[in-house]
Amino acid sequence: MTADRLTDLTGAPVASNDHSLTAGPDGATVLHDRYLLEKLAHFARERIPERVVHAKGGGAFGAFTVTGDVSAYTRAAVFQPHAQSETLARFSTVAGEQGSPDTWRDVRGFSVRFYTAEGNYDIVGNNTPVFFIRDAVKFPDFIHSQKRLPDSALRNADMQWDFWSLSPESAHQVTYLMGDRGIPASWRTMPGYGSHTFQWINADGDRFWVKYHWKPLTGEAELTAETAEQLAGQDADYYRRDLFTAIADGNHPSWDLNVQIMPYEEAKTYRFNPFDVTKVWPHSDYPLIKVGTMTLNRNPENFFVQIEQASFSPANLVPGTDVSPDKMLMARVFSYPDAQRYRLGVNYNELPSNRPKTAVHNYMQDGAARTTFNAPTTPVYAPNSFNGPIADPAAAGKGSWESDGVLVMSAQTLHSDDDDFGQAGALYREVFTDAQKARLLRTLAGQLTSITVPRVRDQALRYWAQVDTDLGKQLIDAVATADLAPTAAPPVITDTVSAS
Repeated sequence: MTADRLTDLTGAPVASNDHSLTAGPDGATVLHDRYLLEKLAHFARERIPERVVHAKGGGAFGAFTVTGDVSAYTRAAVFQPHAQSETLARFSTVAGEQGSPDTWRDVRGFSVRFYTAEGNYDIVGNNTPVFFIRDAVKFPDFIHSQKRLPDSALRNADMQWDFWSLSPESAHQVTYLMGDRGIPASWRTMPGYGSHTFQWINADGDRFWVKYHWKPLTGEAELTAETAEQLAGQDADYYRRDLFTAIADGNHPSWDLNVQIMPYEEAKTYRFNPFDVTKVWPHSDYPLIKVGTMTLNRNPENFFVQIEQASFSPANLVPGTDVSPDKMLMARVFSYPDAQRYRLGVNYNELPSNRPKTAVHNYMQDGAARTTFNAPTTPVYAPNSFNGPIADPAAAGKGSWESDGVLVMSAQTLHSDDDDFGQAGALYREVFTDAQKARLLRTLAGQLTSITVPRVRDQALRYWAQVDTDLGKQLIDAVATADLAPTAAPPVITDTVSAS
């Protein structure tokens, strides 16, 4: 079989891919060697800005099949009985850079795109049901505290524990992070959550509040801290390799998608603020309802094009779905598309993994890397007299909620059982086994003894004492007997709301 002829980027044949054009065999390389200049210039621009967070990850394509019936709650075509949709999932280890080890202790990103008959629908979440903060105005500070020092470029335990201990709403998520959930055995064996409360709208216009839960059919599994540390040195790409190899071998991972449904009016008087992303809805109040199953069965053919350039966003909604008054979610609706426009350009939705399977009709124009265009007779403005696309509120089926209209800068409304440490304490006392509690204590003792500022260490001890009194006492004893000389503690990686 004859190989294809090598060409430059314009399609012209290339004379040599082994030798530059020079003035004689030993002379100067000439500036008009067009292929050499094109090759070097393109090479220097092969990398796009990495995600500010969720930088390291992997993913695969698959299919979602509806096996239940939730049509009473949403009109979304993707969730109607027996519907099938192509999917793309991306998993990530969140605060580390591109080359960071997969097995660092971290909250993992868990993002799923449904290519639906009504457009792209994304559920962009994590492997935990809650988050560290409830108001996006604190988000840049949170991430700064989890990143690197400006002088040494090293992670710093003092910064992260100072922020956490002064932000009591973080306690629930930090308890998950420091527990076994902080180091999953693989992406294939970890659960996923939409984390936020979302809105569903049915065919009659009735509104419901919904939370998403992905449950791995293989069961959940985690790594010990010792194994994770060993793997970080042996195979920094352990999770990425595991997913790709499993799918290539025909071992296709699957997750059931379940939802919790809250009637619209109940949110007003529920004992926790249902729009607080640091809280969960107990299953005893709102049991899981199965929607369907996702199976990942196809690896990317080109990681950069199909995974690195994939742009998930909670702003990608379809008729029958919408957002809620969750302050973090409302900010993410802006933050994610904004991050993608910076990272990939204003026309990022034309890239292969982001391109919807449905036709796109709008009046957006031009911009870098625009590849699609309409016929010249199509109007480029609205309103117009030439049969251009028009808005259809009935088709869009937007959700809504009541508001008193008063603009304030304040905390969310407190409901009867709202507090920052209650659910974190319940997670520790009622969900963790004795073995998990022992591992949590060992992890926390290691973390707190790495803090070099006594004031910050004291804040962290008070923080955990408010999660659970006995745990706080055990930590005080563990820290008191430890060598508190500064050490190079292993980093604790945390999660963000920036684009995944």
